[in-house]
Amino acid sequence: MGRTPELLIPASSLEVLKTAVIFGADAVYIGGEAFGLRAKAKNFSMKDMGEGIAFAHAHGAKVYVTANILAHNRDLAGVEEYFKELKELHPDALIIADPGVFQIAGRVCPEIERHISTQANNTNYGTYLFWHELGAKRVVSARELSLEEIKEIREHIPEDMEIETFIHGAMCISYSGRCLLSNYFTGRDANQGACTHPCRWKYAVVEETRPGEYMPVYENERGTYIFNSKDLCMIEHIPELLEAGIDSLKIEGRMKTALYVATVARTYRKAIDDYQKDPELYRKNMPWYLEQISNCTYRQFTKGFFFGKPDENSQIYDNNTYVKEYTYLGIVGEKNAEGLYRIEQRNKFSVGETIEVMKPNGENLSVTVRRIVNEDGVEQESAPHPKQVLYLDLGVEMEKYDILRRQEPEQPKAALS
Repeated sequence: MGRTPELLIPASSLEVLKTAVIFGADAVYIGGEAFGLRAKAKNFSMKDMGEGIAFAHAHGAKVYVTANILAHNRDLAGVEEYFKELKELHPDALIIADPGVFQIAGRVCPEIERHISTQANNTNYGTYLFWHELGAKRVVSARELSLEEIKEIREHIPEDMEIETFIHGAMCISYSGRCLLSNYFTGRDANQGACTHPCRWKYAVVEETRPGEYMPVYENERGTYIFNSKDLCMIEHIPELLEAGIDSLKIEGRMKTALYVATVARTYRKAIDDYQKDPELYRKNMPWYLEQISNCTYRQFTKGFFFGKPDENSQIYDNNTYVKEYTYLGIVGEKNAEGLYRIEQRNKFSVGETIEVMKPNGENLSVTVRRIVNEDGVEQESAPHPKQVLYLDLGVEMEKYDILRRQEPEQPKAALS
């Protein structure tokens, strides 16, 4: 059945980190306020990072910190100082792409594992062995590798060296995440964490002597999203992933909401556990996994390069719109003396409305909002103000960190390709 895999989940904030851990992550990866590749994500202050690492460790989970920019000369002194601060917080690993940054980490905090980011273009076992000899514990495979190639890497590297692989989420359509388009078009460097996502833009062709005549790239009157990839989803192929010798199954999404993270973490957690318990149980529960994974915000799905080069129909598609079936309302907090549950509201809902309580064990409870009370004890008919602290009666017992969501009117679902 292969190795026991780690489920590795992204987190954009302390709230999302806690959600990821409660909903099934074995490990969480986060970015600090510097030197990671998600400059637009909320990211973690040192204080929040310390609290998040302590929370994860108390729940038996690990935390990896991204420091995966491709550094310029001006970055190196700051990297050194940053790693000195991180050393005091005891993260479980640093995710690094740049050899210079890698060497600084080895000198400043040798006790912290070093993992090599997908940003370093890790496409062969020679590269894995190179990094292993320099002291890396783990290498994240390039997204353009097939399962056969990953299996071959496993056969050529030491048993104690780990392979981490993206199995779900958005895919950069440049080479393993390296991209110059953003810098070229807008002056914002994707390799320094400031990507403007030009691969999601819509392009057309203009002939030199016919300015203003925009011709679509495909035989299609609407133009095309020429670089735009579907999102990766491998929920149907847990057995093949484990049999390839992958140690860490990684979800993309360090800019996603707590609802997205909870949905994806819970679904993959159950799929992995079911398969390891009984492959027949995994097959039997496949409709549930597919339904759950389609409940969060996503683009259409693809299996990427895992089974060879994707054909054009499975890789690129002609619009950039997300499908959104559930709205995130908030996370359940403590119960007060009156028996009401605290939440920090994220989207509007009202008394009398039917919403869902999403629980880490896979249950989804349909409930009616009975009461909404604000911090001053005043009854409210609705909750229109984002981030307002409220107390709710939903008529059911809830646990801290349960997620509240509302199902939106049905839309056409995107099929797995």
